[in-house]
Amino acid sequence: MMLIEVTHVSQAALPVEQFKEHLRLGKGFADDATQDGLLETHLRAALAAIEARTGKILIAREFSWVLHQWRDPAGQVLPVSPVTDVASVVLIDRHGAERTVDPDSWFLEPDQHRPTVRPLGGDLPLVPQGGQVRVVMTAGYGPDWTDLPRDLAQAVIILAGHYYDNRFAAATAVAMPEMVRALIESYRHLRLFMGGAHG
Repeated sequence: MMLIEVTHVSQAALPVEQFKEHLRLGKGFADDATQDGLLETHLRAALAAIEARTGKILIAREFSWVLHQWRDPAGQVLPVSPVTDVASVVLIDRHGAERTVDPDSWFLEPDQHRPTVRPLGGDLPLVPQGGQVRVVMTAGYGPDWTDLPRDLAQAVIILAGHYYDNRFAAATAVAMPEMVRALIESYRHLRLFMGGAHG
């Protein structure tokens, strides 16, 4: 199974100015536009860390998920959430030939924790022996920072600030702060990845 991020979080979607305000509450932050690149790096790192911990995609973007078999032909739970759209389901044989599954034969069952592709009657189409199936989907709370739940948005800002404060420390020494873990806990314990529950 392989999940590929097809599109990426744009610079415009990142709350750089809000992050600056957060850092001004501490010591030693120089309000200098030349630091914007560094701030963006820390925001992206915090965003990625929280998405990895929760299985939730924060800023909406497109993903391609390739798997060798359905875990359950009656309905395949998707590896991330929330999913707002499934653009295509494509069967790929062992020689690489592709066939797009009729979109009238399946549907997306939206869910904040377990979005699922389900067949319209019967089972999902059989994956060719030795082949794969590719699901292309859009996941995320929305395209803008203001679309995020407030607790997740706050967790990203706090964690990015923590990374900024510890930017000269070894990466292995920078643990996730307790406040961030508390903010994301209600999302993390319901995390699903590749259709299975993870704590």
